[in-house]
Amino acid sequence: MIKLHNQIVGGDHPTFIIAEIGINHQGKIEIAKDLIMKAKECGAHAVKFQKRNISRILTKEGLDMVYDNRNSFGKTYGEHKKALELRGSDYKALKEFSDDLEIIFCASGWDEDSIDFLNDLNVPFFKMASADLTNFPLLIHTAKKGKPIILSTGMSSMKIVKTAFSLIKPINNQIAILQCTSTYPSDFSEINLNVIRTYQTEFPEAIIGYSGHEQGIAIPSAAVAMGAKIIEKHFL
Repeated sequence: MIKLHNQIVGGDHPTFIIAEIGINHQGKIEIAKDLIMKAKECGAHAVKFQKRNISRILTKEGLDMVYDNRNSFGKTYGEHKKALELRGSDYKALKEFSDDLEIIFCASGWDEDSIDFLNDLNVPFFKMASADLTNFPLLIHTAKKGKPIILSTGMSSMKIVKTAFSLIKPINNQIAILQCTSTYPSDFSEINLNVIRTYQTEFPEAIIGYSGHEQGIAIPSAAVAMGAKIIEKHFL
């Protein structure tokens, strides 16, 4: 079992529900607050955002890439991503807002500076994105903070998951592993929930859960029936 803020997760305790807001706030704090309130009304235990330093995670080529389409918030991919980023003061305000509503605030940090920022913000645990499961220096940096770590495993082989787990465990044994399919939205045919049972066998010391990008609630419900102790669901 692990403790996520004031919630014990694992064993016979209720499944821990994370409402993944991500960047659906469109860079606007008022939309973010509205989504937090909706998540609270739905009974989620936590809301999750994303924190990244755009210049750290993208190359100049990536930043300058033309990104002019109906979903774009800028003419280049760099402009688009920067438009969707909240300011440091916004994260602090949203953390206080969440605390007042008695819902846990957390975020996935995509680089070392962001992890340090979130740690200073006093988030109770860290969520690592599937895209960072092979970012071993970032995993080690995060593990050294001494807080629980939740790993999403979309796009990863079992070898990668085992490698990430073996890197973190000697430093920090508070680990959760989430089955995840990295398509948006995921078709039901792409989701193999039997991976949950495989993870339960391969990682008996970890908390096993599910992170879903599919539409509807059928898959998370099935995941809980299979023993998922954490559910992370994209939330609009």
